Amino acid sequence: MITIKVSDRQRITTLRSILTNIASLFAALIAVGVVFLVCGVNPFYAIAQIFSGSFGSIYGFKETVTKAIPLILIGGGLTLAFRAKFWNIGAEGQLLMGALMGTWVGLAWGDSLPSFFLVPAMFAAGFAGGAMCGLIPAILKIKFSINEVISTLMLNYICAEFITMLIVGPWKGKTRFGFPGTDNLPDTALLNVIPGSRIHYATLILAIVSVVILAVIVYRTRFGYEVRVIGENPEAGRYAGIDFFRTSLVIMAISGGLAGFAGVGEVAGIHQYLGYPASVSSGYGFTAIIVAWLAKLNPLLSIISAIFFAGILVGGDAIQISLGLPAATVQIVNGILLVFLIMGDYFLRNQVRLVFGNAVQRKSA
Repeated sequence: MITIKVSDRQRITTLRSILTNIASLFAALIAVGVVFLVCGVNPFYAIAQIFSGSFGSIYGFKETVTKAIPLILIGGGLTLAFRAKFWNIGAEGQLLMGALMGTWVGLAWGDSLPSFFLVPAMFAAGFAGGAMCGLIPAILKIKFSINEVISTLMLNYICAEFITMLIVGPWKGKTRFGFPGTDNLPDTALLNVIPGSRIHYATLILAIVSVVILAVIVYRTRFGYEVRVIGENPEAGRYAGIDFFRTSLVIMAISGGLAGFAGVGEVAGIHQYLGYPASVSSGYGFTAIIVAWLAKLNPLLSIISAIFFAGILVGGDAIQISLGLPAATVQIVNGILLVFLIMGDYFLRNQVRLVFGNAVQRKSA
């Protein structure tokens, strides 16, 4: 008889971690290739088209950086939450609430405040909106033991439907000719972009600065130590007197707030008005989950990881045009990558061995 024995891996080196990531990505690409093959598409050509569409031209690279901005912000925030074993699946809703609050400030005070006051106020409101959406599941988990995966996931739908209600009702713009959506934000509320691109550099700078600060917090502060202890050994954290309620609130306020920053950037830098939730976010909140996992929950590495997955999003748009594949193809690719990254993380942390029955009997004898 053959049994599977699983034991904790005692020593995880940096080299092993890197090689595991590479092996996971390689295996995922093989699985993606099989999907393309089933669809009747040459897998080598399809994968080449994805990366050439995003990194093979100046235009493609600029679009990749544009889509990487929200992924850096959200992915960075998720590295903090996931490190504390708080499974925040609600970044999509937190992004939407940030977009909503930023739009509200922009429309309400756009004609009375100069840009250098208005734009920071929009980002502050967006952070508050995302943080508020993150605090709700934190309170529900700590005070009422409600699973955060369920609460954060359900809040995504609540936030999306709330925005839909606003843009087809009280917030419907008079300049929309009856179509859902708010009026355009005033010029003072719009973010400047790099000429010839859609890269709103204020949000890009904010994203990079945010993950650098996060890295300092995680690795160089007492709060970061508490976050790591909560995630690695909750019992030790309680013994050391760590306030789980306070720490969880701060973690989710930061994680949700960074997603709120991303929402403001999308509205003020790309769309210039608040429309349907699906148009405000291209599933950034869910894609950022994979960004955080690929970054091994390191805020700084989330920059590289975000650019990689932004390239997949841009390349996915390219293969829809060149190969006629459906839009869901990108989500399938992302899902496969996430599954294999999780599998790789499992085998990195655990040593799996096949034990034959005869060997067990001899050892017990």
